[in-house]
Amino acid sequence: MVNLSIQIIRIARPIHWVKNFALFGALLLTGTLYETGLFKDVLLAFFSFSFATSATYIFNDILDASSDKLHPVKKFRPIASGKLPVFIALLELFLFIFLSLIIAISLNQLFFTIILTYLGLQALYSLGLKNLHVVDILIIATGFILRVYAGAFIINAHLSVWFLLCVVSASLFLAAGKRRAEINLLEATDGGTRKSLSKYSKELLNSYVTMFGNATWMSWALYTFFESPRATLGFWMVLAELSRATTIDKLMMLTIPVVIFGIMRYEALIFEGKSEAPEKLLLTDKGLIIAVGLWVSLVYWIIYSGVSVSGI
Repeated sequence: MVNLSIQIIRIARPIHWVKNFALFGALLLTGTLYETGLFKDVLLAFFSFSFATSATYIFNDILDASSDKLHPVKKFRPIASGKLPVFIALLELFLFIFLSLIIAISLNQLFFTIILTYLGLQALYSLGLKNLHVVDILIIATGFILRVYAGAFIINAHLSVWFLLCVVSASLFLAAGKRRAEINLLEATDGGTRKSLSKYSKELLNSYVTMFGNATWMSWALYTFFESPRATLGFWMVLAELSRATTIDKLMMLTIPVVIFGIMRYEALIFEGKSEAPEKLLLTDKGLIIAVGLWVSLVYWIIYSGVSVSGI
């Protein structure tokens, strides 16, 4: 019984819920983090998206049980290993979909539509689109983009076009990096567990990773230049007293070096073949943990400590 409970939790992949913290992005950057009503709604949206995420993984595992048995890592998954009956997995799948949709409809219609779109796209991905090269990367990236938009819909926030461009670029960067790492991992099995991988070469994915990595930090830099909250007069005068070189009022530009470091670190992990699961890296790699922690700290300080006039 205990082992069955463990398998039920494992197949839901709760570690992947970390990706859904992207829903808090709009709340953080608009300066509304401490508005209780909005925070509560985004928290509910987080759980709705997390249940939907788990449902898509269970659906994929049911469909891929046979091919997963040939994968050097996936063969240990609950269904592929025979430790979890398909019937119980189906019950869990329907429960997660039900909980996700119930929470979503209680929030607002736009968010409910986002959840339905996400579930539909992921179902199509599992049913065959994952075998189409380029399309598979676009669908993976769309999942990240929908999370950010979902957070914005919940609080009815305007998102800068530069920020959205950064989100799109970062999503494609993560998706391309995931495929690049899978090629390294599956070389021993001749790429036999996923048809789309046979269409990719390391050189092609390297170019994708480089292109989208550059686009990510450049679009973030443009966002910080055009949309950064301005320093308050008092703080600006403090900076001016130090030196003319420190006299800046676009404080969010201070985060650019951190973003560049984070991308450089992640690219290094990609080419080492360690980026198949981005959510695990964010929780285990010291370099990425430091980069994310420093970025969040700087953004929080700039928007909420009183040194700037307003958020986005």
